[in-house]
Amino acid sequence: MAGRAAEPEVIWARPERTGRGPRPAYNRGDIAAAAVRIADADGVDAVSMRRVAAEIGCGTMSLYNYVPRKEDLYELMVDAVSAGYDLSAPPSGDWRSDMRGIARQARGILHRHPWMTRVMSTSYGFSPNALRFLEHCLACLEPLDAPGGTKMELIAMINGTAMISVANELANAERSRSLPWTEEQEQAVRGAYMMSQVGSGAYPHLAALIAEGPPPPDADEAFERTVDRLLEGFA
Repeated sequence: MAGRAAEPEVIWARPERTGRGPRPAYNRGDIAAAAVRIADADGVDAVSMRRVAAEIGCGTMSLYNYVPRKEDLYELMVDAVSAGYDLSAPPSGDWRSDMRGIARQARGILHRHPWMTRVMSTSYGFSPNALRFLEHCLACLEPLDAPGGTKMELIAMINGTAMISVANELANAERSRSLPWTEEQEQAVRGAYMMSQVGSGAYPHLAALIAEGPPPPDADEAFERTVDRLLEGFA
């Protein structure tokens, strides 16, 4: 007879530590902070139960009394980083301005913790700091005349825009570091190839665009424009 499947559980609904024994020497905050330090220094692939246990000075098996699954560890890490939002200022009454500020904070947090783009999950949206963030965003969106579900979509799209933007920026930076020549040389070669193709007459719309002389996109400005267009769409 097959054994029963494990019952679903949420790490936040569990006691800080299971099992008997003396008062716990560590808490989830200590564990999350250690895991975040490892990920910031060496990437999320370096985060293991064994290494986190060594970082805080306990046995690997003892760590499972606090964090039963690797997935739970990631959730603790994401929640710890989410505490980095500054939500101290009350809503201004200008929901576009407030959400623009949230978007900038999200982008900054993701750049400080680039591994976040790999482990973020919508299922982490109900951790303590995520709920605090969500409550603040909904308060900022109070002046927006839209259903609650639409406001939730806006918040999700702001977060998604920050995630995609930072992931692309990080990928481009990594590619630049791996080049056997300078980024300027790379762009010059690619630009020359594109111009040779456009000059063939096969791409008239692209040729017209280039003839307008658009400036090279700046990552900061491109992000701001994307967020502004997103907010205007919901307005």
